[in-house]
Amino acid sequence: MTRALLVVDVQPDFCEGGPLAVAGGNAVAAAIAEDVMARRESYSAIITTQDWHIDPGAHFSEAPDFADSWPVHCVAGTEGAELHPSIAALEVDAHFAKGRFTAAYSGFEARVLDPGAAPEDESGALLGHWLRERGITTVDIVGIATDHCVRATALDAARAGFSTTVLAPLTAAVSPENLPAVYTQLREAGAIVLTLGLEPVSPAP
Repeated sequence: MTRALLVVDVQPDFCEGGPLAVAGGNAVAAAIAEDVMARRESYSAIITTQDWHIDPGAHFSEAPDFADSWPVHCVAGTEGAELHPSIAALEVDAHFAKGRFTAAYSGFEARVLDPGAAPEDESGALLGHWLRERGITTVDIVGIATDHCVRATALDAARAGFSTTVLAPLTAAVSPENLPAVYTQLREAGAIVLTLGLEPVSPAP
């Protein structure tokens, strides 16, 4: 089997009650956990990514524009940067952290997170390298937020040559009104989007 599930940034700070809450975040976390438990045998690996910020520069702002700058969130080592409890309870093959000193929207900027290492340690393998080492060629992507880190991760996955599917029912968006444009961009990059109606949308020719 050569398929992996990438669970992108399902963290308390991005769910209801967090400083950068996305509507539906807690429900998506629970739905992802339920799906993983039902279909674990479909995947050779379950992988999580986490925003893990230390000093990401202008990514943090006291007057954020919510496009390129954001309120402080997912600070490395804080409770809000940990995995959502529903995801933390799953059997996961590898955890990846991104954005220590940059914005880092894409999971393909993330490196293996060693729980025993210092928060600033960036010595772990990059996600793409880790996947290729294990012969993984296909990725399904879920998580938060559809129109930001999920989108960036899926675009990088497709551009890197992985067969890429976004499972939209298992994502939550910051701006749901932008999803048609997001889905078009993903299709044009070669990804498949599984929509809320569970109808597969194939890559554009």
